[in-house]
This record gives sequence, structure tokens and C-alpha cells, in this order.
Amino acid sequence: MFESVQGLLDEHDAIQAQLGDPAVYADQRLARKLGRRSAQLNGIVEAYHRWEGLRDDLAAAKEMAAEDPEFAAEVPELEASLETAAAKLRRLLIPRDPDDARNVILEVKGGEGGDEAALFAGDLLRMYTRYAESRGWKTEIISATESDLGGYKDVQVAVKGNSNDPAEGVYARLKFEGGVHRVQRVPVTESQGRIHTSAAGVLVLPEVDEPEELEINQNDLKIDVYRSSGPGGQSVNTTDSAVRITHLPTGIVVAMQNEKSQLQNREAGMRVLRARILAHQQEQIDAENSAQRKSQIRTMDRSERIRTYNYPENRIADHRTGYKAYNLDQVMNGDLEPVIQSAIEMDEQARLDAIGD
Repeated sequence: MFESVQGLLDEHDAIQAQLGDPAVYADQRLARKLGRRSAQLNGIVEAYHRWEGLRDDLAAAKEMAAEDPEFAAEVPELEASLETAAAKLRRLLIPRDPDDARNVILEVKGGEGGDEAALFAGDLLRMYTRYAESRGWKTEIISATESDLGGYKDVQVAVKGNSNDPAEGVYARLKFEGGVHRVQRVPVTESQGRIHTSAAGVLVLPEVDEPEELEINQNDLKIDVYRSSGPGGQSVNTTDSAVRITHLPTGIVVAMQNEKSQLQNREAGMRVLRARILAHQQEQIDAENSAQRKSQIRTMDRSERIRTYNYPENRIADHRTGYKAYNLDQVMNGDLEPVIQSAIEMDEQARLDAIGD
């Protein structure tokens, strides 16, 4: 059992030796990569040693049980502990998404429902920023188009984590948020008190750590500049500071106008463009490996309805995992962990089942 672990133990020892060499830190990219892999392997190494110790203790207890009743009494407890340790190690050995440790760019866009959808998009943004705060993550709004009533037609926010452990990575915990989020409530614009249904789309993109990590040929870019505008289309700038970048090979288009200078908008646009190209590349890999990944619930598709937020009943329901709770007020204030955990556990189980097949 767990014969494959030895290779990981050897890899862990080799990485620790590399990290102990000061010369490694001359290449920060390499140091970050080694640090992330070390953090991922640490948990496996600790879990394996725990399982190995319990296995040996159980064997010793069984051997001594015939001579000493006290050892016999320990056997059931050790068997249960060993089973728990084995289950934990088995989950840690599930191949991880290579992007799990990355930071993300989170996009929220008001969908069907006009002003109410834009207000809901703003509520979702607040939910995610509160959740990020609870985990000690940093958030930065990159781009935002506000609606007339104070919500967002669309908004992009960068979320930066604080751990090298892929299991604690921002993308690992937020990647299942992509899709359509449906809200049922009485809009502030509704005078009759009727419940309306509207929606907002969420897209979660793993962020590229360094520009050098994803080479983009400048000849593949078409860059247009124009005058930025605010709600209602009115001009908010007297210079052509807004930037639209088109990546010709993929057709991906990014537009930025929040910053006051063309250079700042271009830098922000390239940041989002790299994230979208990385996601595009991963989608192609996923398509090629669809047979292996078909059971997973990860999605970045805005067209899939994943969750309903029912305000009159204070209910939140995830349609993929079956999770349901009546604490919507707390969830909208950032208490999102149980909802996210239900998606992570379902994905882990699907991966385990795939390994078993």
C-alpha cells in the first residue's frame, strides 16, 4: 500500500537540499517553484509518517495481544486510527490541479436583471472580499464599471494569497466559483414588493506570477486607445487613456480604462490578458484530457448556473454539490467556507473515484 510514496519522499529530500543552498535564491522564480512544491509535499510526508507509525504500532500490538490483554484492548483503536490516517494520505496523494497555488483574477459581471443584477454583482464582490479578509488574503480592484444605482456592470479584482501550500492557494479555494449565480429577492426598485430573479456571472482566472512565465509575442497584439467613459456613456477623461488589447491568435480582448494614464491601463490590461491566455491554454489541455476530467466540477463557464441565493428564505443552495443552508446573511458577509468546502470535497471524491476506475 502507498508504494508510490517513496518517490515523493525522495523528491522532498532533494528539494529540501536545494532550498538549503543559498545559490538557489538567486533565481526567485525557481525558489518560488521549489517552495510551493515543498509545501505540497510536506503534508504528504507528515501523513505518510503518521500512517507508517500507526501501522507499526498496530503490528506490535497484535503481536503482543496474546500475552498481554492491555495490548489486545489497543488493537481496535489503532485499527480505526490507521484507517483514518490512510484515508487522509490517500486524499493527499490525489494529483492536484497545477494552478492551485496561484493567485487569481476574479471577474464578476451583472447578467439578466438590469440594475438589480448589477447590485447583486456588487453584493457578490463584497462577499468575496470579506471571505478574502477572513483568510488574510489581499484584494485589489483592477477594473470596474459601476451602474447608475451603485452596483457593478462588471468588476475585476485581483486576490493574492499568503501560503505556498497548494491546498491553501487562492485558486484552489475559489476556482469552483465560476458560473452563474442566481439571486431571488425583492429589488430596491420594486414598489410592489414582488420577488424578482436575476443573475450575475463569475469567472475565476489563475494569475500568471511573472510576465516571463507566459511569453506573449508583441506582434500578436492589436492595441487601440480611446477616451474612457463612465455610467451613461459620458466622457470622464479628456485624453485617450483607455486601452483595448486584442490577442490575435486567440481572439481574446481586454479593455481597461480605470487608471488615469494609458501606461497604467496597458499594464493592467496585460495582467488580465495573461490570466485569460493561461486559462485558455488550460481549457485546451482539459479538452484533450476530457475523459480523465469529465467527473470534476471545476468550471470557468459563466453559462452554468451553479448557485441560488434566496433572500426571503435566507437560503443558499449549490446545485452541483447539493449543499443547502439557511444562513444566507452570514454567507453574504463572507462566511463562505462551508459552501466552498462542499465543492472541494466533491471534486476530491470524483478524483478518488477516477483513480479507482
